[in-house]
Order: sequence, then structure tokens, then C-alpha cells
Amino acid sequence: MDHSSPLTLVKIGGNVIDDAEETARFLATFAALPGPKLLVHGGGKLATTLAGKLGLPTRMVNGRRLTDQPTLEVAVMVYAGLVNKTLVAALQARHCDALGLTGADAGSVLARRREVRDVDYGFVGDIERINAPRLTEWIRQGLVPVFAPLTCDAHGTLLNTNADTMASALSAALAEAFDVTLLYCFEKKGVLADSADDQSVIPFLSEADYAQLKEDGTVSQGMIPKLDNAFDALRKGVSKVIICHARDLSACATAGSAGTLLSL
Repeated sequence: MDHSSPLTLVKIGGNVIDDAEETARFLATFAALPGPKLLVHGGGKLATTLAGKLGLPTRMVNGRRLTDQPTLEVAVMVYAGLVNKTLVAALQARHCDALGLTGADAGSVLARRREVRDVDYGFVGDIERINAPRLTEWIRQGLVPVFAPLTCDAHGTLLNTNADTMASALSAALAEAFDVTLLYCFEKKGVLADSADDQSVIPFLSEADYAQLKEDGTVSQGMIPKLDNAFDALRKGVSKVIICHARDLSACATAGSAGTLLSL
């Protein structure tokens, strides 16, 4: 297999998806990216909003959502339904042949329900296996997979799965067949030295630097699982990982000239 064939895998964060104008701008850029690509999306805020309207509380531990049965049903409706199909339709309108998926479709991403240790996360899935040959086949046919952050287990139970983790696992699995660049796009310009200053982007971040920033509290909350997943992807053979603003997608994908570039 030709490992030199490039693949751009983009994860787009929930706060961008909440903003119709930002989403439209992002999708136009994503659709125009050259070569094979894949999109993973979140949608946390919309799920939280709908859950609130239905009287369901949102409970988070270490930046991760606890998922009981009613919350899972909301997640499936919002992620696999509303968000995924809205993105797919918008990409089709931009001549990008998008294929909307969850991990359940064609056994793309098999997970197992997270074991209860200190915390019972409920219907949350930890990824066990990715059907990389099937995904590779679709990508080589010119299709652009668009993944909602849902998986299923061997018993057919749907599971909520962290979208950052999903992007990391998919990029690592596809690194067998492609030269993968993984881009985490969200509403910040990268990893910030000062969370209150959007201009304080750290242009390069090694794993050792990250450990230090985590220890001194510079990096905290939801950024920790994102960076853990990003470094995990590098360890598993992904060529390049950049964390950037959604508006800088083109600059990062083509020249790597914005955001935070990670290295081991």
C-alpha cells in the first residue's frame, strides 16, 4: 500500500458547530482542501441545550460527559441526526462527496463500555478496534467520511465516545495506509500560554513541555483530554498533529503556518 498518500483528518469542536456562520466558513474551507480527507465532529453544546429542554442534567467529570440512558438518546439524536446530516448536506452542496457515519455503521469503530472504577461514566465507549481497510476503501473511492462521536459495542449497544479520542484513534488506524495530518480545530488559535489572552499561542509543544504546563496549571480542563489524544496519535504513527482555530484550517493543512504544532 502507498503510505506516502496524504490524508487530512480534521476534528471540529462543538463551539464552532454552534455558530452557523463559523460552521459555513469552516465547511467551505474543509471542502476545498486538496486530496483525501475525513471529518470528525463534536456537538456538545447542542446536546446540552436539548437535554436541558428535556429536563436532563448535564454532568461532567474531568472534561468528559457522564451518559445515562436518556442522555445517550439525546446524544444519538443530536450527533448522528441533526449535526451529522446538517454537515453532510452542507458538504454535498460544496461538491464534497460526504458520507455521514457513526462507529456503528459498517462496523467502522467497535468500542466497549467503559468499566466502572472511581466513576461510572454510563454509556460511554472506549475504542477497541477500527475497520481501517473499509475506511481506506471508501476514502480511495473519493468519499469523505464524516463521523459523529458515537460507537457501538459487540452487543449492538450504542455508546457516546469522546470526539477528540475518536479523531486520534481514526488517524492512528489510517496511518497504516496514509501519511496522516491530524488537525484539531476549535474556537481558540492553538494551545495558549495564557487562557485569557487569545494571542498567546504556543507555536511548538513537545510532550515534555506539555507535562510541565499540565503540572503548573497552564493547561487544564477540556484541553487535557484533547492534548492526551493528540500526543497518543503521534506515538501511534500519525505524521503531524496541529491544534488551531477553525478559521486557520487552510493555513495549517497546507503550510502548517498557524496554531500549535505538537511533537514527541
